[in-house]
Amino acid sequence: MLRLFVRLVRRPLLPAVRLWRRNIQLRVVAATLLISLSVVLALGFVVIAQVSKGLLDAKEEAAQSQAAGGFAVAQEKANTPATVDGPDATDNKVGRDASTWMNSLVKQLASGGQTAFEVVALGAGTGEQPQPGAQGVRGARASGNVDPTASVPIGLRRAVNHATGTFKTFSEIRYTSGADQKEPEPALVVGKRLTDINGDPYDLYYLFPLTQEEESLNLVKSTIATAGLFVVVLLSGIAWLVVRQVVSPVRMAAGIAERLSAGRLQERMKVTGEDDIARLGEAFNKMAQNLQNKIQQLEELSRMQRRFVSDVSHELRTPLTTVRMAADVIHDARVDFDPVTARSAELLAGQLDRFESLLADLLEISRFDAGAAALEAEPIDLREVVRRVIDGAEPLAEHKGTRIRVLGDSQPVIAEADSRRVERVLRNLVVNAVEHGEGRDVVVRLASAGGAVAVAVRDYGVGLKPGEATRVFNRFWRADPARARTTGGTGLGLSIAVEDARLHGGWLQAWGEPGGGSQFRLTLPRTADEPLRGSPIPLEPEDSRANRARAAVDAAAASGSAAERQTADGGDRSPIPPRSPVAGAMSVPADPTALPGNGARVVARPAEQAQQEDRADGR
Repeated sequence: MLRLFVRLVRRPLLPAVRLWRRNIQLRVVAATLLISLSVVLALGFVVIAQVSKGLLDAKEEAAQSQAAGGFAVAQEKANTPATVDGPDATDNKVGRDASTWMNSLVKQLASGGQTAFEVVALGAGTGEQPQPGAQGVRGARASGNVDPTASVPIGLRRAVNHATGTFKTFSEIRYTSGADQKEPEPALVVGKRLTDINGDPYDLYYLFPLTQEEESLNLVKSTIATAGLFVVVLLSGIAWLVVRQVVSPVRMAAGIAERLSAGRLQERMKVTGEDDIARLGEAFNKMAQNLQNKIQQLEELSRMQRRFVSDVSHELRTPLTTVRMAADVIHDARVDFDPVTARSAELLAGQLDRFESLLADLLEISRFDAGAAALEAEPIDLREVVRRVIDGAEPLAEHKGTRIRVLGDSQPVIAEADSRRVERVLRNLVVNAVEHGEGRDVVVRLASAGGAVAVAVRDYGVGLKPGEATRVFNRFWRADPARARTTGGTGLGLSIAVEDARLHGGWLQAWGEPGGGSQFRLTLPRTADEPLRGSPIPLEPEDSRANRARAAVDAAAASGSAAERQTADGGDRSPIPPRSPVAGAMSVPADPTALPGNGARVVARPAEQAQQEDRADGR
């Protein structure tokens, strides 16, 4: 379920991921956007912090100065001597109690604020939070419908009640409920302990709203955000234009390189200007021109070589026919010659046979080189082809003392192929196996699975050295140049065989180890023009040294596990010993999509077939 969920999540993201990987311009612009956005955010935070600090510092300085003046005026009024009458009777102590005097004081102090501040007077107390339903702190008074108990923080009241001096803090001004109730607004609260006209202590607080500072800070934030967004967009556009100027020629060069690799050698880049990109374009065009000239030269040379081989092969057939006729006459009359001349006539006939084979192979190679080879595919049973090949190779096998065994021929192996070409490929493989098998058995294995069929020819002779498995299909190549061709081979058999396999859309591959023999595998599609995904037979045989070593390790591990189980059960209860590994037996399940050379068996053999093959191995 987790894997399915990840797959469902990744599927819609694949186009975006593919675009991100392939588009360098998008990556550069995205990186520029992220970096510029980070820089703008960092600068914005720094600027906002500095502006906010400056506004608050200025507000605090002005508030403390204003509050200090108000505290001095309030204390001066409390210390003014009493008078009996006069025009300022409202400020006199005579006929007034402390409560009335405090109401008058709050109004007078607040009247000079012009909404720049509010004044709150609280009676002296502990500064604790009042209980729900209580009337608040005794003697609480405020201007401008300010809720005195809710606007002055408990911590500030405690500080004012328990110490002398001026104290300040940031809080909110809360207003009493009413028709025109205002929303709470941030404020700076400054308080101090004073004495009233009777000498009793009380607390006087100045509340300075921070609305203007907040509006100024919001204006700065919006300005920075707008400017930052504009800068980010502008930098992204600039990066897009700059990168486009650099990436466009690179994209053009990549497209032209792809067309050049597809064979359109006349493609060239448009060059404008004299900058580095222009020089790159000129160098690219020169390289393409030189490449085109060199390829044309090589093609012309290849055509001349193919024409030369074809012409020589055709031209040699006429004199060869004449020489053959003369050699046959001499060979038929060799009984009348002396022994030396008779032997020379026999050698002449043998070498003429080899010469004719070489000419035939050269003509076939020239057809492949010229692209004139045609495939005449029809449904065939590869078992019949293998039987004809083995019947033709029996005389050589008897001469070498080699036995040819066939495995996997109990069921039809049908494929659409050219019977003549497949037979030629298998004849080359079987004859080579017999010649290099050192008199040991040669095993021909057939298999079919999915959309592929395969024929593998295994010998146990001298084998191949590391690196020779790929060079064995080269023309006129021999592993040991000093080794004679006892069967009269031309050196072109495997080259023609691999061309035949490619003409079918199949594979011809080789494996070998020094002293351990070799195996050649021909894999063909079951249906013509069907692409191959794997081979029914592993390229490395199961009886190779590496596979035998792995089998021995597995057998030892299995024996150890069986011994532990027997010890745990109190002894061996099974009288049948474990079966030893047999060459050709399959120990792992078949995988019909196994790639060539991975060592995994593809086609599972039926039990009856496996028993027949094991009996054949025993024989």
